[in-house]
Amino acid sequence: MRLRLLALTLDDELSIGELAELLDESQPNVSRHAAALRQGHLLADRREGTRTFVRVSSRALGDAVVQDALASGRILCESEGRMRRVADVLRAREAPAHEYFARPGKSHGDFLSADMGAYLTAIGLLLKDRDLAVDAGTGDGAFIDVLAPIFRQVIGVDRSAARLHRARERVERRAFANVTLLETDLDTPVLRRAVEVGSGGEGADAVFASRILHHAPQPAKLVADLAGLCATHGALVIVDYTRHDDESMREHADTWLGFDAEELCRFAHMVKLDDAHVTRIPASLCGDGPDHHLPWQVLVARKGSDRIVRTDKIRRRRNDNG
Repeated sequence: MRLRLLALTLDDELSIGELAELLDESQPNVSRHAAALRQGHLLADRREGTRTFVRVSSRALGDAVVQDALASGRILCESEGRMRRVADVLRAREAPAHEYFARPGKSHGDFLSADMGAYLTAIGLLLKDRDLAVDAGTGDGAFIDVLAPIFRQVIGVDRSAARLHRARERVERRAFANVTLLETDLDTPVLRRAVEVGSGGEGADAVFASRILHHAPQPAKLVADLAGLCATHGALVIVDYTRHDDESMREHADTWLGFDAEELCRFAHMVKLDDAHVTRIPASLCGDGPDHHLPWQVLVARKGSDRIVRTDKIRRRRNDNG
């Protein structure tokens, strides 16, 4: 049992309930075995509201005996078909979000004041790289109101047909000629081709993901998918909640109850993003939606070092000054 448990938690962090399903055991029995492995420093655990997630401890991976145990456990799990079932368990995490976002949801209205686009256009002139932005999980397109006046091209992507219908109505109402809307997932060739075409093969100058990471069954994978859309020196901007304990948010298809700042930075570093930093967003700026009471934060990271960009700026300033 413990060999199987270790093997299953090597590649993916899994909850005790998910492990019970994969191992065809009761949750109390799985918890008992996991507790023994934690005491031996072979498993690391993390509390997520009322759930406990476990994964093979990184400090144990350098031990040759542990490596033997993992190999033996994997042989057992593969021969019994348990490894193949892990993908089904991870997909099941996503089912509530699929169902939730298939509903039209509440519209955000026009989002911005009537003249705000003019000011955003002026601010956009200060940005060096503003050819292409991607709005991941665009929903009804509220954030497009901000991006379209600043970037020359904007791609809004969402897998909910109902919400994209509202986004198209918004784009038509605003007469944004520089916006493309796609109904697809974030890891599909359709989106990658659209970004390549829109950027001439360079990638997006900025990829935004506003409050979608907590819906992802595998947050680290989603960050990797988003980073893959960025150009070299392009920015990834993720707005999401800090860790909280409001279990009622599961009614809104929240898979995770926020993230620690260190966790977001770790996701960024795993996919080789540089200069990752997290900033808390003042509560007074978090609107009046069902999540306005939660603590919000924003992660900003870049693909590749921006040292060359800074050097170019210094050279241009010297040339301008003679």
